[in-house]
Amino acid sequence: MNDTMKRGGCTRTLALTVCSAAIGGTFQYGYNISIINAPTAYVQKFINETCMKRWGASLEASQVTLMWTFIVSIYSLGGLLGSLLAGPMAIKCGRKGALLLNNCFLFVSSVLALCSRSAGSFEMIILARLLVGVNAGVSMNVQPMYFGESAPKHLRGAVAFSSAVFTALGILMGQVMGLTEVLGSESLWPYLLASNALPGVVQLVTLPWFPESPRYLLIDRGDREACGQALKRLRACSVFTDELEEILQERAEAGEAHAKTLWELLSDRSLRRQLCTVMVASSAMMLCGNDSIYFYASYIFQEAGIPTDRIQYVTIGTGACEFTSALVCNLLIERVGRRLLLAGGYLLMACWAVVFTVALSLEGKVAGMPYLSMVCMFAYILSFGMGPAGVTGILPAELFDQMARPAAYMVAGSMMWLNLFLIGMAFPFIVKGLGQFCFIPFCGVCVTACLFVSFALPETKGRTLAEITEEFEKRNKKGTANGLPKYGQQCQSLTDPSEFLETEKI
Repeated sequence: MNDTMKRGGCTRTLALTVCSAAIGGTFQYGYNISIINAPTAYVQKFINETCMKRWGASLEASQVTLMWTFIVSIYSLGGLLGSLLAGPMAIKCGRKGALLLNNCFLFVSSVLALCSRSAGSFEMIILARLLVGVNAGVSMNVQPMYFGESAPKHLRGAVAFSSAVFTALGILMGQVMGLTEVLGSESLWPYLLASNALPGVVQLVTLPWFPESPRYLLIDRGDREACGQALKRLRACSVFTDELEEILQERAEAGEAHAKTLWELLSDRSLRRQLCTVMVASSAMMLCGNDSIYFYASYIFQEAGIPTDRIQYVTIGTGACEFTSALVCNLLIERVGRRLLLAGGYLLMACWAVVFTVALSLEGKVAGMPYLSMVCMFAYILSFGMGPAGVTGILPAELFDQMARPAAYMVAGSMMWLNLFLIGMAFPFIVKGLGQFCFIPFCGVCVTACLFVSFALPETKGRTLAEITEEFEKRNKKGTANGLPKYGQQCQSLTDPSEFLETEKI
């Protein structure tokens, strides 16, 4: 087998692993964000009818809106819980095992959603949304971890960024399934909410055939033979000395240390700058308001003056924009780098938020403003997909070592879901209270995030964890003054990778 075929085998194995993990992972996150928008009126009607049957009185419009907002936003609380579960699950069950086990939450959620109308219980919808949020919270943390640890260094960013591609694909597919002609009708909305079980089945059937994360196998479990076999399958070759040396170095430096708990990570002063960077980036990703567009697309486009009968088709355009931009960014990330895509994406979003505000202010005074507003929304989503959507999820995998990575993803996921919940609850009231100025707060978030990323985040493209950590140590003057040890220092007990290769006969 020549080098070209070996590289092709590596690509095929990685691609299939990525597809299998993501179809039941971040695809579900995007899918469940978007499908909830289509049955808005039908579920609100169901809530009102249920209350009438139980207590003989219907709810006021404001009460129905509040209940609906809670159903939408409890998905975020489930995600917060899932992000806290993701770290322990990834440590105890492995990255692949955690993704497989995670489908239990999904299937229970699907059964509850499917039976809610026949049981006459809107509480079952609330519980279903909570559980599917737990599923999304686990997958959003474990999947990028799995990808980042399984991909070779030169493909690490592109493979990890595929999580964002599948999130965008999930959003688009959810919008398509939510069309009135598909599952978005009044008679079929329970099937729409339960349709997320199908991708979970696909993952359960396919993912067991692919290898576990090599880094997890060697560093966490100490299983050299399994690590070697996993690398052999993922790389489709028997020569991966440099990569193995890096893994062995990380394992040797970890010594007998165990995976850090959340409190241990928060207490580690040497990682404080990395942790702050991840927390700010994860918060900004949700506070910028992009995902609220999918939660409340109808509200936004009604405010922009789009005819009601066209809104469901315009909404599909938002998902198509993010999917397209994610694909393009996936091709650019290893050329352009992380910091430029992240900062540039937020800067463009801030600009489009200003244009959108002007368009809303001139609505009714200048012809064509509703369509300019629609263009601004598409451009806002495109800018988000070109950087923040995917780069943010890569950062914990690139800034933290194997021992700190699960806890780092717990922190990042918690910040992401907590802020998504706050925005989901507040967004309808922001639109109602600020009117045409509703995107000004998000513009401020984008400008702040752009400045922070530009000054606080070093470029991580093509660099090892030791090099990235050393860069942070240079920026941390206090840490340097205290003589903190550098992550990249060689350890005397480092195993010779060539000796390992010979011993394990890989």
